[in-house]
Order: sequence, then structure tokens, then C-alpha cells
Amino acid sequence: MISRLLAAALLGGIVGFERERSGKVAGLRTHTLVSVGAALLSIISIRLFQVFPSINGTVGYDYHLVANIVVGIGFIGAGTILRRDNRIEGTTTAASLWVVSAIGIASGFGFYQEAIATTVVVYVVLAGLWLVEKYLTKDIRYKGEGIFGELKNSEFHKDNS
Repeated sequence: MISRLLAAALLGGIVGFERERSGKVAGLRTHTLVSVGAALLSIISIRLFQVFPSINGTVGYDYHLVANIVVGIGFIGAGTILRRDNRIEGTTTAASLWVVSAIGIASGFGFYQEAIATTVVVYVVLAGLWLVEKYLTKDIRYKGEGIFGELKNSEFHKDNS
């Protein structure tokens, strides 16, 4: 079971690395923690069935913990979405946190091929498609003008440099 947690940490960290590199608020540590947490809850779901095969009077696997991972990640994702003037920021980060939780679930259940393939696809989407966006739009997406860029350029940061 520990290998499942380690796989979730590694795969979530890969996606988080791209977000960190792009200067996003939810980066390496956040994505890693979401993935590991989802994996742990998936493992707990398996162990609950092994120890208590009849949950809620029904024989069979109980999916409530896994379903609540999806609900819970919605709250975290919502916290990353911000309205700034006439722009909405953070939707990609919210989506990446959501998919990292799914990677954690897959790792927690031992579905390593699916988890690894998803990590590769997500990394290509996050790191590669922004090049397509940059080429297709005149407004370059990753200019550091988001909240992270404002924090770097704030008066507080200039005074403490």
C-alpha cells in the first residue's frame, strides 16, 4: 500500500511541478498533497471493505469515500478560481487539482498504468498546449500577471528584498 502512496506523490508532484514552474498559487506541494490524500482515502476504502465487508448493511465495496474525494476537491478548486477585473483566473489550476485527485484515486486502487498515462496526458496538456494558445492568441497566457506575479511585484516584496 505504501507503493501506492509513493506513486500518487510522484505523479501528483509531476503535475504540480508544471504548475509551480508556471508561477501558479497551487503548485508542487498542493498537487502532491491532493494526490496523496486521494490515494490514502482510496486505500482506506479498500481496507474498510476488507475489515468490515458489510458497510451500511450492504455486502460489497462502499464508494462513499471516493465520491467524497470528488466533492471535497471541488471546495479546494473553487478557492483557486478568482475574478480579477473582467477576467477569471485559476480555472486551469482548479481543473489540474481535480485531475490530480483522480490520479491519486487511481494510484490508491493500484491502477498504475492509468495513473501514469493520465499524468503524461495532463503534463502535455498543461506544458504543451499553452504553446498552442500562445501561437493562436495575441495575448500570451503565462505573463506572470496573476496573483503570483502581483505578489512578486508588491511593495512588501520590494521592501524585503
